[in-house]
Amino acid sequence: MNAPELIRSTRERLGLSQRCLALRAGTTQAAVSRIERGLVSPTFATLRGLMIAMGEEPVLSARRLPNDWDPAHIASTMKRPVEERLALALSWNRMAGGLAAAGRAARDTELPAVKHTAGDDG
Repeated sequence: MNAPELIRSTRERLGLSQRCLALRAGTTQAAVSRIERGLVSPTFATLRGLMIAMGEEPVLSARRLPNDWDPAHIASTMKRPVEERLALALSWNRMAGGLAAAGRAARDTELPAVKHTAGDDG
């Protein structure tokens, strides 16, 4: 089950509207809708916040892959000169930094806060 399915199925099982979940989580109905439709990919923190707002906590686990990383790829990489491997590593590092910056920027705009006013239900 992916994050949008988990959020939607939990919300529906509990009989909550998107608006009610949004009010509980301190966000907007539109933000919840975008996540449930898979238009945005929530961070684990966002997923956890929505689940906590519904009285449930997601559990993340990991398991060992059945095989090691591709041995042919590792062997071919090890045949390269040290300078070339270093240049490749630096290139991947720059790309990872760019992806991390893009992810931070996306998360900063993902779920805008909603001010609660008198008379709001939730």
